Amino acid sequence: MDLARALGFDPGDRAEFFNQVKLFKGDPFRSQSVPERRVLVSLERILSNWSAEPVTVTPNWDFEIAEDAAAPVFPFKSFLCPLTKEVMRDPVVVLESSQAYERAAIEYWFERCIQDGRDPTCPVTGTVLKSLELKPNIGLAGAIEEWVGRVIDYQIKSSVQSLNEEPLSVDQVERALDHVYKVSEEHPSSRYIIRNAGVVQLIVTLLSNNSKTIGSRLRSKALTTLLSMAKDEESKKIMLERGITRLAVHSLIGSSTKEREYATKLLLEFCNDEDCCARIASEKGALVLLSSIAGNMEYPSLSKLAEEVLRLMERVEDNVQCLAAAGRFGPLISRLRDGSVGVKIEMASLVGRMTLTNSCKEQIARQGARVFVELLFHQEGRGPSLQALYNLSGLDGNATILIESSVLPSLIEVLFHTEDPSHELKSLAASTIANIVSKPGHWELASADKDGNPMHSEIIVLRLLGLLNCLPSQCQVIVLRILCGITLSPQASELVASHITSKGGFGTIIPFLEHLEVEHRVFAFKLTRLLSEWFSQYIANELRLSNKLTILKEKLLNNQSTSDERSDAAQILANISLSEDEIRTLLGGNFVEWTAVTLKNQLRVSNARSSQTAAGMQEGLIGLLLHFTRNLDQETLNIIRENHLMAIFCEQLDYSSKPKVKRLAAIGLKNLSEFGRSDTARDSKPPSSSGFCSSLVLVCGRASSQPSTCPIHNRPCHEDSQLCLLKSNCIKPLVNILNDSDTDVQLAAVDALSTLLLLDHTSRSFKRVVDELEHLGAVDALTTLFTEVRSEELREKTIWMIEKILRVEIISSRYALNHSLVRALVEAFKHGNTNTRKHAQDALTLLKQLSGVSGKTSSQTRIKR
Repeated sequence: MDLARALGFDPGDRAEFFNQVKLFKGDPFRSQSVPERRVLVSLERILSNWSAEPVTVTPNWDFEIAEDAAAPVFPFKSFLCPLTKEVMRDPVVVLESSQAYERAAIEYWFERCIQDGRDPTCPVTGTVLKSLELKPNIGLAGAIEEWVGRVIDYQIKSSVQSLNEEPLSVDQVERALDHVYKVSEEHPSSRYIIRNAGVVQLIVTLLSNNSKTIGSRLRSKALTTLLSMAKDEESKKIMLERGITRLAVHSLIGSSTKEREYATKLLLEFCNDEDCCARIASEKGALVLLSSIAGNMEYPSLSKLAEEVLRLMERVEDNVQCLAAAGRFGPLISRLRDGSVGVKIEMASLVGRMTLTNSCKEQIARQGARVFVELLFHQEGRGPSLQALYNLSGLDGNATILIESSVLPSLIEVLFHTEDPSHELKSLAASTIANIVSKPGHWELASADKDGNPMHSEIIVLRLLGLLNCLPSQCQVIVLRILCGITLSPQASELVASHITSKGGFGTIIPFLEHLEVEHRVFAFKLTRLLSEWFSQYIANELRLSNKLTILKEKLLNNQSTSDERSDAAQILANISLSEDEIRTLLGGNFVEWTAVTLKNQLRVSNARSSQTAAGMQEGLIGLLLHFTRNLDQETLNIIRENHLMAIFCEQLDYSSKPKVKRLAAIGLKNLSEFGRSDTARDSKPPSSSGFCSSLVLVCGRASSQPSTCPIHNRPCHEDSQLCLLKSNCIKPLVNILNDSDTDVQLAAVDALSTLLLLDHTSRSFKRVVDELEHLGAVDALTTLFTEVRSEELREKTIWMIEKILRVEIISSRYALNHSLVRALVEAFKHGNTNTRKHAQDALTLLKQLSGVSGKTSSQTRIKR
């Protein structure tokens, strides 16, 4: 360069050139005039540009000329744009300076000159240009194109070689993928060369056979390269033939976000074609994975891509089922609501065949239930619609939705009135009804037929019973399910039981108790148990007349029977009324022993939550034992003592027991305690002298030489008497269940404890009983219960006990200042029934809150210690 020679240094010495530019910049004698400053600024930029080391930022061709003689040479200097230092793509010549530049670069240079208020100059020569005319440099462009072509050929050949190597070199594979991607992106017209060289097949094979070897990062690069090549239609066909959709779907579960992103982008590229959409949908797990990615907001951009893929796939009719199976019900519901009748029937058939999650059942029911009901009136649509409704009714929460869609009248029409429907359709209709009524609270107020009758109306109940005589076996069991469902509802149970029993309908059910099919017997026993809770005497009489009482015991003792049958049999026997003779002959001592052992085994097996069937069995067994506590004779008393019934009842008061079990156990304790009191009263008469031996004590066993009298019975009581709450340690458990949340349990506990206060309140034994109750916390518990109780019956029974206890002076003195008790007594005195007000008045008098009104409750009659 002439300027370098004029300054006295070698033109190739870039460092010296840079120093001269610095000196020029710092020259204090530089002109300050505006025109000259503009020239100097321009010259400074030119010199700075010249002083810069020309770094070739051309694509990294990775040529190793020393190792590969076939590699093309580096680009000639004339191929590089002076401004960008890169190989030019569109070389042009500035006519005034004859310098070649990249068109985009020189146009940008001119634009900046004009924006800065400078005259446009040639960057290399610094010449101010009067004309900005550019002319394509065709010769240079051809030379560059030829050189680029040789480079591309070389890179593709080397890439093919790297991808074919055995074993694979990860570094070589990565370099090959980089080269192919760069060629595809920077030279789209050369994609056919890549395709013809077989690179596309090699990359697909790489993903298929060496996916684990190359790792997620290289899989991402391979997918990126294929995504670029997919813009070539022929390459896209090759990829599809080689199974790229399956490989892309597999990469949707890749460990890196990049891999999942490029796999999704590749699928999106293929989704522009409907055939490809169908192929992708058929790939195992594709739609599920895409739906999962679309719903994951942790990666918004990836989620958006997946959602776009799914939207494109929703256009294809054949994808509706696959999309629905993956939880995308939009296309199905859209066609169900807006399609033709034929399309609606097809969609209904699809819903009927599918296995749906609970959330999917709810979504379809909310948006499509009314359509399914409408299809019931079409001959062709009835079957698919019934199947769909049955499928949706499997979710308890859908009962309300289906009822609001007026499904019950349509189903009842199919079940009762449709002319000559197949048993299969009747079975589907009945099964759907059974599912709907299986849970109470939704269907009781709904019309079940066109006349407005509800499901628990007499006409429908009797027609259901009539179906049991005319339908095949598989339909009969479903009708039994319906009857069980409507009888189970607290709102309808008594009414349904009344309809069945008043019209002799139970006779239709009895044969099913011995049906050959297990499921028929299970529902027959369940229905009988529900009926026995309301009409126990009627059920007992019907079973006696048909000689079926014994099958209940046989079913209970048969270990081969199902748990449900045995549980219901036990509860039926517990519910029905049995005579003393039936208790002895049907049940007997051995049965009591079996019951006691079974209960103890149940307690050992599970002290935590038990199943509904196990809880029902427990209730039934306790109820069976209650039969033995109602009418006691010497034989029964011996059975009670031998099997320790009072101890068994006491064990059932444990906190883990069900409320009904606790109530039944407390009733059993009350019955035994009452018998102990009445028996003591009979034996309290002076015994006749009969020699040296004292008479046997029926209740409390033999007296010892120095007996310790029981404060309750005023005589010695042994633990094995099974009639004394104190000696059997039952008082404390009864006190504990006074805090139970179930009012019936509290009532039973109060009834049992009340048997301890039947003594004359003036006797010394009464004071001893109160002392025991106070010691065991019963007095405080009863007081607390009374102040919190809301049930009038429970309040009346509790205040009776409190009033009796307050007759002991020290107790009344202690509670006289209990403001909560006093307030509760005042409320009872004001608002209670006749008995409650009387007891409240007496209690307030004993607490000296009222003046004595009657001689019975005056302070003069209190018991002093």
